[in-house]
Amino acid sequence: MEQSEVVNLIIETINTIFSNILSSIDNNIYANLDKVAFINSDILSNSFFEKILGANGKNGFIYLTDAMLLGISIYYCVRLFYSHYAESNIEKPFQFIFKLLIFAILINFSYFFMEQILNINYLISSSIQEIGKNVLNKDISFSGIISELNNVLTVDNTALDLFSLDGILKSLSSIGLVNLLFTYSLRYVFVQVLILFSPFALLSIINSSTSWIFRAWSKCIFSLLILQSFFPLIIMVIFSTPNNNKILFVAGIYLLTKINNYVREIFGGISLEMSGGFNNMVSLFKK
Repeated sequence: MEQSEVVNLIIETINTIFSNILSSIDNNIYANLDKVAFINSDILSNSFFEKILGANGKNGFIYLTDAMLLGISIYYCVRLFYSHYAESNIEKPFQFIFKLLIFAILINFSYFFMEQILNINYLISSSIQEIGKNVLNKDISFSGIISELNNVLTVDNTALDLFSLDGILKSLSSIGLVNLLFTYSLRYVFVQVLILFSPFALLSIINSSTSWIFRAWSKCIFSLLILQSFFPLIIMVIFSTPNNNKILFVAGIYLLTKINNYVREIFGGISLEMSGGFNNMVSLFKK
């Protein structure tokens, strides 16, 4: 066998292997990517909460927060009794009872409020998707991106030359999609965790010395949820690239992997990068 035939066989084998890998990535990622990126109130209706909190599900944390609210009430009664002897200023009973009632309602309906926020956020993002579909006549989703990617970067659905510009761009975009899956899965888990702790975040407002907890929590949940409205906007820009410009198409996918950093710089919040996400979250909750 001649040297050129050996080289061609090696190149063909490499192309076949990578073609199978990239096809597997495309076939297994797009459905999961849309599911973890575009979240709604269904995030509250799964076994995650039951496994963490037990049979009572979401009510477990609420009961604990109610017990803390009762402890605060007892502490106020002791301070009120002591204030008659120490002649110190303290909040009037009527004001405290009114505030206690407000916070009791907020805490016990905290998951209901979060459910409505998730529904509103999903409605906004789905509306943007629908507008984009009507304008561009394309599916504004990550599955639509993968379908369009295969049309833009390959001559047909079977051929892939890894050593061509199309092959390199296809590989980079597939790696970017895998990165998106991990990043948005981390966002999915973060949103669940923050929702779980929403009763404690609301309870922290009752005292000025702990209100910083609510500010940090609200900043985190807002930055994670508002990302969902940026996804379809970026996808629309990707689909509207002139003459299916391949470089701009891949650049748009790269932007999807970095949009959290830009949103965090504008609104604050937490990083979704694996290396710095947890450290960034801890720094946010420092007083």
